[in-house]
Amino acid sequence: MRRLLYVHVFLCCLSMAHPFCPSQCTCVFHGRTDGAGTRSVVCNDPDMSDIPVNVPVDTVKLRIEKTMVRRIPTEAFYYLVDLRYLWITYNSISSVDSASFYNLKVLHELRLDGNMISMFPWESLKEMPRLKTLDLHNNRITHVPTEAIPYLLNITYLDLSSNKLATLPSDFMDIWPPFNGAPISTNASQKVLLGLQDNPWFCDCKISKLIELSKMSGTPVVLMDLYMACSGPENIAGVLFQRAELDNCVKPSVMTSATKITSDLGSNVLLRCDATGFPTPTLYWAKSDGSLVNNTVQESPGDGIRWSIMSLHGILFKDAGNYSCKAKNDAGNAEATISLSVAGATSTTILPLRPDKTEPTSQGTTFTPPTYTPNSPTITSTVLPRTSTSAVPKKPKTTTSDSLLKGSIKPAKSQQGANGRKLAADEKSKKSDASKSVKDLKIVEETSDTAVLLWTADGLPNDTPLTVVYSPYDEDDIKRTVETNAGSGKVFLDGLSPGMRYSVCLIAKGSAAGKDPCIDFYTLVNVEDGGQNQFFIIISGIACALVLSLIALLLYKILALYCKGHSTNLDQEELEKDSYVKFETLSMKQRTLNSRPTELWARRATHESERMLLCSRSSIDSQMTYKSDSSRSEYLC
Repeated sequence: MRRLLYVHVFLCCLSMAHPFCPSQCTCVFHGRTDGAGTRSVVCNDPDMSDIPVNVPVDTVKLRIEKTMVRRIPTEAFYYLVDLRYLWITYNSISSVDSASFYNLKVLHELRLDGNMISMFPWESLKEMPRLKTLDLHNNRITHVPTEAIPYLLNITYLDLSSNKLATLPSDFMDIWPPFNGAPISTNASQKVLLGLQDNPWFCDCKISKLIELSKMSGTPVVLMDLYMACSGPENIAGVLFQRAELDNCVKPSVMTSATKITSDLGSNVLLRCDATGFPTPTLYWAKSDGSLVNNTVQESPGDGIRWSIMSLHGILFKDAGNYSCKAKNDAGNAEATISLSVAGATSTTILPLRPDKTEPTSQGTTFTPPTYTPNSPTITSTVLPRTSTSAVPKKPKTTTSDSLLKGSIKPAKSQQGANGRKLAADEKSKKSDASKSVKDLKIVEETSDTAVLLWTADGLPNDTPLTVVYSPYDEDDIKRTVETNAGSGKVFLDGLSPGMRYSVCLIAKGSAAGKDPCIDFYTLVNVEDGGQNQFFIIISGIACALVLSLIALLLYKILALYCKGHSTNLDQEELEKDSYVKFETLSMKQRTLNSRPTELWARRATHESERMLLCSRSSIDSQMTYKSDSSRSEYLC
């Protein structure tokens, strides 16, 4: 490398002293009246096999065209510091070194079209920060890696047409509007021209943005050819991008548990978001400054669905701000934002989803932490309380997602002194009342649409109000309630559906959460419906018997016709007369001596009627094709 550098320095000094032109090139100096000018060099000798190393250092434009050059070596243009246009077109180049374009800091155009390049060193573009035009069309490039995308940000003319590209990275289009979220500008100087036609595109979600772009108008990214077509998969092969519909490709959609949350200083906060899309999107959280949040958990309960929970422990004032839940798949991106505010209060508990167990605090007081269920429709943003000697935690407060989406969450304030003692007394009273409940809950006299619920009150006054809640099993959105009292001991449930499973709970005022007795039961099946079902079964059996008879008759007829066809050759001859003869494409080019004319004709044996057709076609074609002694007629008539 050092030796090569010395050679470059020597050539530079020699060229500045006495500029000369390589023997296989033509040099033109474009001077001006002020004594300044530019130099262009054209090398198009068919016998040239290597990149010239003695090009004048003041060259601004270098063209190497239609030569036998097969590779571009390392630092081939290192000393051409003023080079702005480099065209190496229609040669035999198959190898390009990753450092081939080192030190080309002012290069504007790089054209390598018409070669045999299968792998282009995309990382070499970082050596050309001012590059605007990259022409790689008519090569053998099979893919563009994801790592190449950052190097294409400044390119305004990119031609990858007439290659072997079947797909692109899903992020390929995200560097330009309208996919990068930047406002669309009408300034013509900010247009980006893309050449992607004449490639065997496999139309799936990875190029869905390219297909979407072909259907847009007035975008900053302009396609050289709008009429690109799919080569696969088989069901849409040959379909234009503008008409292609990808049924299994859906952009992500994101929904958060709340839009605004207010929490106390030092609390623990859980934020949740859910996303849908196909392919199943991935989720990640980011702060307002763009930094990612690592303390997250996510799960996909099924295809096309994913949820994520982010946790913040012991929040401080600096944790306040916007948190974005971002979803991404091959079809696109989406995001939703939750605004978190930190208040100066000391203790609160918000949004327990399922308080099913208690834990002791440092002061001996118990509280009920939330348990998160992924499929639960309730909000999963929770703040756990801090305890102190003067603060008594309140009973957890549950808030639905609808109320959270309408506004911020208001934390409960702790009470001190006499108010605190009064609150403790009230809580103790509630707990003692909650210990008294109903028991022996059971269903008697159930029918197809009614049932009778019985229970026994344990220490509750007869006038204690009770609420009976019943609904079909696992269908909480369809609930019915009946108001009664503890002394009645019985309630009548009507409006039920036959043959269904129901859940019924008896709720007493002041009872502890999760302690209400519930049972499940089944309603009876309607006898009339059963008889009707038997009638339908009988009718279906008769219909099946008739259909089977018809099928047997049709099979008999088909077998008879088949046997009759084998007994005589007359029908076969008639079919052959009506058959079409398939020809290969006939070429009007001059036929070479080694050509095989017989390959142009029928794919099967022909009969006399077809022989006349072939002879007629052959006589016409023979007037336009080359004749020689060694050639023979296409068909002997």
